[in-house]
Amino acid sequence: MTQVARPKRTESTTGSAGLAARVSLGRLLTPPSTEFVLIASAALLLTIFGLVMVVSATAAIESGTMDTAIKQGLFALVGIPMMFLVSRMPIAWLKRLAWPALIGATLLQLLVFTPLGVNSYGNRNWIDIGVTQLQPSEFLKLALALWIAYVLLRKKTLLANWKHVFIPVIPVSVLVIGTVIAGDDLGTAMVLVLVLLACLFFSGVKLRLFIIPLLLGITAVLFYALSSDNRMRRITALCANVDPAVDRTTYDTICYQAIHGFWGMATGGVFGLGLGNSQEKYGWLPAAANDYIFAIVGEELGLIGCIVVMALFTVFAVGAFHIIRKTDDPFIRVAAGGITVWIIGQALINIGVVIGVFPVMGVPLPFMSQGGTALLSVLLACGVLLALARTIPADGRGKVTR
Repeated sequence: MTQVARPKRTESTTGSAGLAARVSLGRLLTPPSTEFVLIASAALLLTIFGLVMVVSATAAIESGTMDTAIKQGLFALVGIPMMFLVSRMPIAWLKRLAWPALIGATLLQLLVFTPLGVNSYGNRNWIDIGVTQLQPSEFLKLALALWIAYVLLRKKTLLANWKHVFIPVIPVSVLVIGTVIAGDDLGTAMVLVLVLLACLFFSGVKLRLFIIPLLLGITAVLFYALSSDNRMRRITALCANVDPAVDRTTYDTICYQAIHGFWGMATGGVFGLGLGNSQEKYGWLPAAANDYIFAIVGEELGLIGCIVVMALFTVFAVGAFHIIRKTDDPFIRVAAGGITVWIIGQALINIGVVIGVFPVMGVPLPFMSQGGTALLSVLLACGVLLALARTIPADGRGKVTR
């Protein structure tokens, strides 16, 4: 038998393989950017803080306390590894996922109008999958931000023309937000509008083109609010000035939750009553572990606890906005801008509701409110931000550009 001559490994090929191995190892061992550390640490601390407060807020419930805590903990145990897994994804993969993510999230949202849909607090925005309930609209926030960033990237040389700014971004976004409005969830719809406006703003479109979607968004929200007597009563009610001894009707209905949220915050003072010592969670504050978790923080941990929460969100915002300022990639800038405005804007809305600046809108506090879907979606969004943070050039890490 004749033997086939095998190619000999030359010194050059051996050297190339060694160089490639060293480069790969160098990339693996490269320390994360300051932005990566800020976002990841703030997300982890807020999630842990939220788990502690959910356990405390549900401790007054005689049955189901451990079930609630275990469910929230399981979503955290799934979401945190997924956050770091997504952070390793190449940007090209995120771009390819833009269309499938939006289509998948929209189809999932449409399931709320099937027999799987569940009504909760007047909103039909949940689906029952047997073992638990999911809120599909939470995934729409991330999917919409990625999709708009991808579409505007493809049109980056045409954004001076209003037709290319509006089509297909505005019609598709209206359809997506419409699926949420159809379930009577005004709070989530407003957050989606914020994502849309933020993406348009960070894409660099001309101001006159940005103003039109802004006015359309405000008009749509006002029309939706004015179309319901219940929503109008929530908006116009001055709950902070309601005296239960004088106006019992308003206290027992629209203002009940808001007033007890005020009382919880006021009772906490500077240092709070101590972890686990809230009085409002004993049947007085209906959504103590959900939309009003910040009131329990204020009551048990006082002003100091509230400042810690807001400081962690500030750290998160600093890291995220540094990504926006340092990148030259339009996709990264728009996606990071949409996600950041979503998380920080939703946190400000939630805190504003608790302290009486805004009417009750049913918007959870990111990372902290009870709700596995909300926690999972925001951790996935953080994973995308961390993936974007990895693209920052080494010489620009930790520096604020001007």
